[in-house]
Amino acid sequence: MKRYASRLCDLKKSVIGGTKMLKLGVIGYGSRIRNVIKVMQEHHPECQVTTIVDVRNEFIKEENNHLTDVHYYETVEEMLRNERPDGLLIGTRCSLHTQMALKVLPSGIPLYLEKPVSTTLDDVHLLKKGSDNATSEVVVSFPLRVSRLARLAKEIIDSGKIGTVEHVQAVNNTPYGSVYYHNWYRDENETGGLFLQKATHDLDYINYVTGQLPVSVCAMTSKQIFKGTKPAGLKCVDCEENTTCEESTAFFKSPKREKWAYCAFAEDTGNEDSGSAIVRYESGMHVTYSQNFFVRNKAGYRGARFMGYKGTVEFDFYKSQLKVYMHHTPRVETHDLDLGNDHFGGDTALVKNFVNVMKGQEKSVSTLEDGLLSALMCLKAKESAQTGTFQNINWDL
Repeated sequence: MKRYASRLCDLKKSVIGGTKMLKLGVIGYGSRIRNVIKVMQEHHPECQVTTIVDVRNEFIKEENNHLTDVHYYETVEEMLRNERPDGLLIGTRCSLHTQMALKVLPSGIPLYLEKPVSTTLDDVHLLKKGSDNATSEVVVSFPLRVSRLARLAKEIIDSGKIGTVEHVQAVNNTPYGSVYYHNWYRDENETGGLFLQKATHDLDYINYVTGQLPVSVCAMTSKQIFKGTKPAGLKCVDCEENTTCEESTAFFKSPKREKWAYCAFAEDTGNEDSGSAIVRYESGMHVTYSQNFFVRNKAGYRGARFMGYKGTVEFDFYKSQLKVYMHHTPRVETHDLDLGNDHFGGDTALVKNFVNVMKGQEKSVSTLEDGLLSALMCLKAKESAQTGTFQNINWDL
């Protein structure tokens, strides 16, 4: 009788609101993956975290009282020997994404993989080789490609309305760029540089919207602002200029202060603060892309222009607006969209896809191949900037 009652209790736990619970395993319970799970549970409450692999397990238990009935593991291997979640999400620091993904891919468990999928060329090739015999369906965290603006742009372009795309101009001026200089993101060994942190999204949505493959890239980066002679390891709270410095985080409320602790003008502050790339595509057309990390407030901008002979499609993520300019008639079409605060509607679309992948109802709309190609483009752009050379975008080292 007790055994029957226990099994009945387990059965009730596996059903939420009449819907079968989907068990989530998380490898690296970081802030970004927590936000993804939050969006997922808002729209799909049947998704519940049941397994966590993290080096900070004790801290996670203390700080997250809502995580009940969760099994904690030190390694992915141990977790896979004991658990069979419906889906796994990798949210470790960037340098570990490839290593963790390679452990999961043979399992056949659907995988949500944070970008960038790799931070070095060696890791790109390891992950590509590992993906050849993989059985897990992978959704890479590229929400911009499934944002409402990018999907509308692709719909208009695919209709032939503006002709074939023959030139693209894309910009990402990031008004919250301080994050890349105040906390762990300042370590280029972890991030791989800011092409991999930011451009990976923009280059991916350009690949998606145009439907073309890149063949070569040249690039340049600058570090003009976030450099200086302040001592390595200096924290804003310990700096004598923390009341006058425009980048000071000394008076941020916790826990943000702890997360954004370090001086942006210290000698150990990594990352470039602007960068640009020119990418040639298979048709012969080219893309110009530029990103900046010291603009602030309303100087922020993220968007692109896709130009054909008959017209231009332009969208602005921050204004939630897309325009179509016809070249041979005095007509401009304006589309105002409600994009939301989840990467302009992209996170909601992406987690919906992942949930349906777990249910066996859909294929990934943001594949591992997409993630690998974007990472390769960014790493080749970085190499181009470092060497002053054009770089071919292919799978040969």
